Amino acid sequence: MKFLRMGDPGDEAPFVIDSSGHTRALRPLFEDIDAHFLSDLTQGNITEDVLGTLPIVEPSTSRIGAPLPRPGKIVCIGLNYSDHAEESGMPIPEEPIVFMKDPLTVVGPHDPIHIPQNSHKTDWEVELGVVIGAQCRYLKDEHEASQNIAGFVVSNDVSEREFQLERGGQWDKGKSCETFNPCGPWLVPPSQDLHPGNLDMWLAVNGVEKQRGNTSKMIFSVSYVVWYLSQFMVLAPGDIINTGTPPGVGLGMKPPEFLVPGDVVTLGIEGLGTQQSMVIAAP
Repeated sequence: MKFLRMGDPGDEAPFVIDSSGHTRALRPLFEDIDAHFLSDLTQGNITEDVLGTLPIVEPSTSRIGAPLPRPGKIVCIGLNYSDHAEESGMPIPEEPIVFMKDPLTVVGPHDPIHIPQNSHKTDWEVELGVVIGAQCRYLKDEHEASQNIAGFVVSNDVSEREFQLERGGQWDKGKSCETFNPCGPWLVPPSQDLHPGNLDMWLAVNGVEKQRGNTSKMIFSVSYVVWYLSQFMVLAPGDIINTGTPPGVGLGMKPPEFLVPGDVVTLGIEGLGTQQSMVIAAP
């Protein structure tokens, strides 16, 4: 099953692509892919039998939005790939490096990315996004953590490196600019066919591959990250965790490369779909 939302910004409707490839409207069973929906999905209440009662619709050519409404928070894990830490010239972290990203950064998978005003170092980062499906606090172990995951998404953790690293050392500033988290196209629930610890991922700029990696290179696994975060904060249904990026970011190039208006960024993760975003100057 793949869940998605289509329509103009602020007016998206929820749909599902079932195992037979049919697109079905989720309404009227569910108003949106919201906390109520994610809770039911995580508890196993949303099955193929339930979805089979929904009307089949013709696949739409309208805009695809982010696969869930605006999250309460986006929590990000820095330097979580051993090969990315190496290219950054930084030591392997002993504990997850945690920072926050403004939820207002979330846009659809094909919406434009805005280069902020006064930006000279806007960078790309393909990441596996984890969507929380139940309230999590002080989880006992990784097994319990895995039971509270609603699904997975493709995230582009767009980053302005000067704002992040040279303007006071506050990572949030370089991560929270408008449009800096294209998300989707789909929310894909955990299944026997989707192995978050072994997913190929890639990113290209103007058709030239920049990143190629696999989630097996994560220093801290998905379930460990969810468990770990629950020791410091309450995670809520619909929260997104961006779990880190493989090597090949612009900052690590020699010389460094950064995005400019007119660039096209394409990225994807095995089983989770692809994104394509035009880069434009912030209006």
